Amino acid sequence: MPKTPHGGSLGGTWGVSQCPVGCLGVPLGAVSITPRAVPGGLWGHLGGRRPCGGVCHVTRAAWRRPWGPEAEVAPRRRRGAAVTLVGTGGMGCPEGPGDCQKGPLPTMFLLPCSALALLLLICLALEPPPRHPSPSNPAFRLFQREFLLGYLPALAADWLQGPLLFQLLQRRGFLRSQIAALYSCGFASNVAFGLVSGVFVDRLGRKKSCVLSSVLCSVSCLLQLSQDFLALAAGRVLAGLGTSLLFSAFESWYIHEHLERHDFPAEWIPNTFSRVALWNSGLAVAAGLVAELLAEGLALGAVAPFLVAVPFLAVSGIFAGKNWDENYGKSRPCSKACGEGLRGLLSDPRALLLGLVQALVDSILLIFAFLWTPVLEPHGIPLGIAFSGFTAASAAGSALFRRGVTGRLRLQPLRLLPGSILLLALALLVLALPMPLPATVDFLAVLLLQLSCGIYFPTMAFLRRRLERGGDRAGGVRWLRLPFSLGVSLVLPALPWDPAGIGRVFGAAALAALVALGAAGGILGTTQGDEGLRVGDEGLLEGDTVE
Repeated sequence: MPKTPHGGSLGGTWGVSQCPVGCLGVPLGAVSITPRAVPGGLWGHLGGRRPCGGVCHVTRAAWRRPWGPEAEVAPRRRRGAAVTLVGTGGMGCPEGPGDCQKGPLPTMFLLPCSALALLLLICLALEPPPRHPSPSNPAFRLFQREFLLGYLPALAADWLQGPLLFQLLQRRGFLRSQIAALYSCGFASNVAFGLVSGVFVDRLGRKKSCVLSSVLCSVSCLLQLSQDFLALAAGRVLAGLGTSLLFSAFESWYIHEHLERHDFPAEWIPNTFSRVALWNSGLAVAAGLVAELLAEGLALGAVAPFLVAVPFLAVSGIFAGKNWDENYGKSRPCSKACGEGLRGLLSDPRALLLGLVQALVDSILLIFAFLWTPVLEPHGIPLGIAFSGFTAASAAGSALFRRGVTGRLRLQPLRLLPGSILLLALALLVLALPMPLPATVDFLAVLLLQLSCGIYFPTMAFLRRRLERGGDRAGGVRWLRLPFSLGVSLVLPALPWDPAGIGRVFGAAALAALVALGAAGGILGTTQGDEGLRVGDEGLLEGDTVE
C-alpha cells in the first residue's frame, strides 16, 4: 500500500488529480498522465499540505481503479494546452527530479509581486491631497473611531474569504459544475435579499443587523470545514445574506447616529467614508497576502483564511453590540419601498440607462469573480498575491479617476464612464482569445479589468448621486439588477469548462460590455448641457463618489 510523503496511506483505490506523480513517490515512468477530473478528497491525508512547493493535491477517485500502472494523473496545464505526458523515468515532474519546486515557479511568484509593488507606488503617486482638513471636533473623532473599530474588522473578514474559495472547493474534490452551483447560491441569495435588505434593516434595528451580519458570516466561514455539499451550499447562502447586511446596515447605522443622535454637520459624513474607503483598499491588499501566507507559507491549507476571518467577525459583532446604540429607520411596507424606487427609475430615461449599465457590469463581474481562479491557477500564479494585485489595480484606477477629474485635465465623469467600460471590454476580449496565452498576458488582462473597475465605480457613484438629486431610485436599480444577476447564477453551473468554452464565456461577457458601452453612450447623448452632471471649477464635492 503506497504512502504519501507525510505518512498518510493511500489505500488500494486512490487516484491522483492535478499532481505530478513524484509527489507521492511513484516513478513517472510507471503511469500515463492524462487530464481527468476526479471528485472526492484526500486533502486531509496530506495534513493540509501541498507537496512539490504547492503545485498539486490528491483526490479520491470516484471510479474503482487500483494504485499502479493504471493510475491516472491530471497535472496542471496552461489554459488551452493539451497534456499527454508519458513517463520518462524521472521522479514525478515532467522535467525531472525536483523540478516541481523549480522551473516557472519563481517567475510566477515574481510576476504578481512586481505588479503589486508597482501598482501600490502608482496609487501613492496619483492620490491627490485632501481638499479639506479633517474635522478636529473631539466628540466627532471619538464617534468616528468607534464606528471604524466596529466596521473595519468586518471588512477585513470579508476580504479574507475572497482569494482562495474556488481553490478550497476544488481541493475538496468537487467538480467545477458543483463549485459553480455553490457560487450561484451565494450570488443569488445576495442579490435577492438585496431587494428587501433596506426594509429589513430598518425594521429589525441597524445595530442588531450589524451583529446579525457578523453571526451569519461567522457560521458561513465555519461551514467551510465541512466536506458535505449541502452544508457548503448553506454556507454560501449565509455568506450572501451576511454580505448584503454588511454593506447596508453599518453605513445606515452610522448616518443615522451622525445626523440624528450626535447632530454633527452632514458635510462631515464623507470624511468618515473616505477613511473607510482608504482602509478598505489597504485591508483588501493585506487580505490576499495574509491568505497566501496562511495557506501556502505556513501550509495550513486553503481553509485557513476562513477560520482566521471568524475572530475578526467576532470582534466586530461584540464591539458593535456592546458600544453602539440601537436605531431604526422608517417603517414602510417592502412593496411600497420597492415600487417607489422602480417608479423613480422609469420616470427618467437617463436613470434607466444608468441602471442598465450597472446591471450589465455587475453581471460581468459575477462571472469574473468565478472564473479568475481557473484562468490564473493553471499558470502557477500564487492566488493570494494575485488577489492583492487585483485590489491594488482597482485602487490605482480610483486614484486615476480622482486625479483626472480634479487635476489639470478636468476629465468629466460622463466621458470616463464609457472609457472605463471600453477598457473592461478590451480586457474581456483578450481573455476570450481562442489560443493559449502566456501567464503574463492573462495576468495583465485581469489587472486591466480591475483597473477599469477602479475607474468605473467612483464614476458610477458620482452619476447616480447627481441623477437621483434627493430621490430614491436604489430600489429600482436593484429590480433591474435582479434578472441579470439571477440569470448569471442559473447559467453558471452549465458553463463549459474546456479552454475554448471558457474563452466563449469571456467573449459573451465582452459582448455584454459592449452593450453597456452603448447604453453609456446613450447617457452621454441625452445629458448634453446638463451642468448638474458635470464637475465644476470647484472640483468634486464632498460625497460625490461615496455610494
